[in-house]
Amino acid sequence: MGEESLKEEILQLFRGLGTSLLSRVSHFTAALSDLMHSKSIGALAGFAIALVCTWKYMKAAESRRKRLEKREEAQEGATTSSSSGTSTSISLHQTQPAQRGAKNVATEVPVELTTAQIVKRQLNGGRKMTCQLLGVIFQETSPEELQKHAVVRPEVVDILLELAQACDLYLMARLLDDESEANALAALEAVGLFSVGGLNRNKVLFCSTEAGRSSFVRQLEPDWHVDTSLETVSQLARFIRHELHISPVGTNRAAPNVLNAESLESYFGKLHN
Repeated sequence: MGEESLKEEILQLFRGLGTSLLSRVSHFTAALSDLMHSKSIGALAGFAIALVCTWKYMKAAESRRKRLEKREEAQEGATTSSSSGTSTSISLHQTQPAQRGAKNVATEVPVELTTAQIVKRQLNGGRKMTCQLLGVIFQETSPEELQKHAVVRPEVVDILLELAQACDLYLMARLLDDESEANALAALEAVGLFSVGGLNRNKVLFCSTEAGRSSFVRQLEPDWHVDTSLETVSQLARFIRHELHISPVGTNRAAPNVLNAESLESYFGKLHN
C-alpha cells in the first residue's frame, strides 16, 4: 500500500505542474490575443519596440562580452611575452659578461705551442730543405776548423731533430779531406740525428767548393735553403722558394724571398709575423 500511495502522490504532483503550466500559457495567449485584437495601435507598437530593444540590448551585451574576453586574452599574451623577453634579456645580460671574461682569459693566457708545432708553422708548407753545416749547425765556420774537430751547437739540437722529422732534410758542407767528413758525421751522430731524428746518412753531402754547394741545392730543388754566404743566397734566390740567410742583425735582404735571422733556432724556434 505504501508503494501505491507514493506513486499516486507523484502522479498528482505531475498533474499539478501540468495544470500550472497550462494556466500560465493560457494567460499569456489570452493577453497576446487581447493585444492583437486591441484597437490600440500604440500598445501594439510599444510591445514591438520593447521586443526590438530587448533583442538589441542582448546582442550588444553579447558583443561587449566577446570584446572584453578578446582584450583580456591579448593582455595575458602581452604579459607572457614581456615576461619571456625580460627573462631572455636577463639571460643575455648575465651571459655576455661571462663570454667577455672567457675571451679575456683566452687573450691573456695564449696556448703554448710545442717546438714541433712551431717548426711546422715556420716551414710554411715547405717539405724539403737544404742547409749548410758550417756556421749554422756546427760551431766551426771554416773547412780548416773542420779538419780538427766538429761540434754541433747545443742551442740548435732540438730544432735540427724536429726539422729532420718535419721535412726532407739535406745537410751539406765544404771540406778539405776525408778526416773532416768523419768528424762531421760523428758530431751529427752524437746528438742523435741519425737515430732520434731519423735522418739518412746519405743526405749529408760534402763538396770541395762553394759552387759545388750551390749545384747540390739547384739539383735538389728544395722549398727552403739555409746558408751563411750572401753570394750563394743571392745566386739561388731565383730558383728557391724560401731562403734563410744566417747573418748579423741589420743585414739587408738579398731578395724578397730571402729572410734574415741570427741563427737557425732564432727563426724556427719561435713564431714570426
